[in-house]
Amino acid sequence: MKTDLTSQIKLDRIPKRYYDPDNEIEQAALSREEKIDTRIFETASDGADFLAAEMAKYINRYVAQKGKCVLALGAGNSTHRAYASLIKLYKEGKVDFENVIVFNISEFFPLNPEGPSTLTRLKEVFLNHIDIKPENIRTIDPQITKETMYEYCQAYEQAIANAGGLDLVVCEIGRMGTLAFNEPGSAASSLCRLVLLSSDTRHKVSSDYKCEDAPSTAITLGIANILKARRVLTMAWGENSASIIRKTVEDPSTTAVPASQLQGHPHVKVVIDLPAAEDLTRISQPWKVTSCEWNDKLLRRAIVWLCNMTGKPILKLTNKDYNDWGLGELLALYGSAYTVNIKIFNDLQHTITGWPGGKPDADDTYRPERAKPYPKRVIVFSPHPDDDVISMGGTLKRLVDQHHDVHVAYETSGNIAVGDEDMMRYVMLMDAIGDKFGINTEEYNRLSKEIHDFIAKKSSGEVDTPEVRYLKTKIRQGEARIACQYIGVKPQNVHFLNLPFYETGTIKKGDLSEKDIDIVRNLLEEVKPHQIFVAGDLADPHGTHKVCTDAVLAAIDELKDEPWMQDCRIWMYRGAWAEWEIDHIEMAVPISPEELRFKRNSILKHQSQMENAPFLGDDDRLFWQRAEERNRATARLYEDLGLASYEAIEAFVEYKPIR
Repeated sequence: MKTDLTSQIKLDRIPKRYYDPDNEIEQAALSREEKIDTRIFETASDGADFLAAEMAKYINRYVAQKGKCVLALGAGNSTHRAYASLIKLYKEGKVDFENVIVFNISEFFPLNPEGPSTLTRLKEVFLNHIDIKPENIRTIDPQITKETMYEYCQAYEQAIANAGGLDLVVCEIGRMGTLAFNEPGSAASSLCRLVLLSSDTRHKVSSDYKCEDAPSTAITLGIANILKARRVLTMAWGENSASIIRKTVEDPSTTAVPASQLQGHPHVKVVIDLPAAEDLTRISQPWKVTSCEWNDKLLRRAIVWLCNMTGKPILKLTNKDYNDWGLGELLALYGSAYTVNIKIFNDLQHTITGWPGGKPDADDTYRPERAKPYPKRVIVFSPHPDDDVISMGGTLKRLVDQHHDVHVAYETSGNIAVGDEDMMRYVMLMDAIGDKFGINTEEYNRLSKEIHDFIAKKSSGEVDTPEVRYLKTKIRQGEARIACQYIGVKPQNVHFLNLPFYETGTIKKGDLSEKDIDIVRNLLEEVKPHQIFVAGDLADPHGTHKVCTDAVLAAIDELKDEPWMQDCRIWMYRGAWAEWEIDHIEMAVPISPEELRFKRNSILKHQSQMENAPFLGDDDRLFWQRAEERNRATARLYEDLGLASYEAIEAFVEYKPIR
């Protein structure tokens, strides 16, 4: 069972020399836009091994030099891989911790015995597995009060000074550029102190520590404390970190991105994997720093970038534009701007199709989807009971109207996203019509009273009862059925998979298991689709999309050698949280003004997810608003490049099973 295939999705073929150059001269050229020593590895596991080797090296060095090594350690999720690799080195006898002192870099306050603790997490993933002396583990005293906070923070700093100062700090770079719990706005002069945690950080804490009610405050070493350390190792993994890594490493230092203040430290290493590096110049725009290994995707990205820089559509770019903006290398390769322009224009033109299932009896040489078989059996996998219409509602309507046999599979119940008020509206309706419709039985009245009493007394973060979760599930299913009916999907083709990993009743979900994958595989074997649409929106704020996509890809991996699966194409959609970059788009489905209104109405069928939806993320727009604006933005991008002008476009990238 392969349960993390999304992490292996590679949209680009990145030449190794871009991220792992052969010599220091090439390294200096490639990284000249980077203000911090940044090490890029193909996978997070490779990066973790490097971090562990670096930690072991510094520990051994400082112990040899002065008899001890003083560490400040973070417990963020990104550090866990590195600690696991360091434990392996310890067991191999390559490092020991007898003379190591560890200071906990941050801790929640107040510290609830039943709540999350960074020290507890640090012990679980690292300290309990090595030979460190218990008295050498220093952390925030849980008994301190707000009245004694200032004096205690000073004393914690003094304890570090008494130990000889920090030799090495190890912590992750958070999604907002946080270091430890130093939120945006933290100055370079900030010291150990009590801080207020942002909603983004609290949400991450809830997810990481499997708790409903995350602490709102914490004590943390400040930026100044970290900058005083002799060495600093930081890390980040995954595409969600790409934007903040660019701001940390390449943009000017600012308090808005606390990690960027590491630019002033002489001995810092930022360790990342390729997905986290995708916005760095040497990966995203390598033509600025080296001669390139050109392929079709990189060529498309370069020309789109050139169009943005010059404000010109593709076919108006000139030889002078290429030379002025550092792309003269392409003129040498292709002979003239005209040749490159035509190539990229045609490449982008061929992504556009009004027939997402393939146009029957048409030459499909330059079409993204094949003409036959027709009609096709299609499965659209939707993580929640609205992602289908939010992300590809226009395409879904096209597939139905073009007479394909369309199935929609809702992978989770989505019940946690139904507000109590939305649910009680239905309960009160049933109460009101009980006499008329004969449902006011003794059993119903008992259940109704239990639900009323539970909601009246429900505390923040309390897990819903099974009956409440059942009602909320049925509300989401009903909305999904109405939306599918509106689009024209046959009722028998609407599937509610209710994957078990989701059904915890809390924000934090379980791990993907064989049971989840079996459910998906059984549906695939039943339908034997010619086309599969799956969420590639891996930046959703609560992680469900990734797990759902992992379930589908794992099932596909198990079935990939079946004859019918070898004749199946898999398309990844986005929309709710991000959109595909144009150099990755392989199928672009135009949406007319009427179709866009139809899509909006489809989304609005999910009434419980309108104003009261609890998981809108950092984007305050409602789902129909963000979907429309992103679809319009994609269309404008095509238009600005000189292609046809459409009201909106939904974009897709093909996924090919890993072999």
